[in-house]
Amino acid sequence: MGVLFHSDGVDYSLPNSEKTKSWLEKCISLQNKKCGDINVIFCNDDYLLAINKTYLNHDYYTDIITFDYSQKQKISGDLFISITRIVDNAKKLNIDFLDELYRVIVHGVLHLCGFNDKTNEEIKKIRAKENEMLLLIY
Repeated sequence: MGVLFHSDGVDYSLPNSEKTKSWLEKCISLQNKKCGDINVIFCNDDYLLAINKTYLNHDYYTDIITFDYSQKQKISGDLFISITRIVDNAKKLNIDFLDELYRVIVHGVLHLCGFNDKTNEEIKKIRAKENEMLLLIY
């Protein structure tokens, strides 16, 4: 059990994966949850677009799609993350690639912990929690 990192369709390997895994486990614990099986799958735009079309009936690019398999307090799921989107978003926002990647990863984990981002109020809450959790990685 725990957080595992994979690549599918992209040649990307997360630096400091053990540090990132420990950080995510701490983020989960701070939400009063337990870490189950979480797969973080790094992919490209086309791969994630196909998932978006097939499973969500959405025809647009996104940076992350989260599939939640959590049961009660045990957090489990698959986080599909487009490295292509992360690169583009980091350039547009003029921030470091890893900073944007960590934000997206913890965003997915927060979804597994029960945070949503459908309304403006929910977006404010999840962004604030992302910022709070990001302080713990540095």
